[in-house]
Amino acid sequence: MDTTEKKKSNKRMFTGRVVSNKMQKTIVVEVTNRKLHRLYKKYVTTTKKLKAHDENNDSKIGDVVRIIESRPLSKTKSWKLVEIIERAK
Repeated sequence: MDTTEKKKSNKRMFTGRVVSNKMQKTIVVEVTNRKLHRLYKKYVTTTKKLKAHDENNDSKIGDVVRIIESRPLSKTKSWKLVEIIERAK
């Protein structure tokens, strides 16, 4: 096996918007998903709020961020901040 190859991760990744950064080293990210309803053929939007670990408290409210699944860091937090895609204006 070549050492330059990256091992594919089975961890889930989501992109979402930061809705809260009031906690220390924790952000709340709102992830939206749109999918077509099988029977009614209308788009249904579902949103979830996930708590993610932000080590340096970099992100602000309104930023678009990418988070990845990790081991449980607290009772409700099992995601980590990977990168900030877009800063809030």
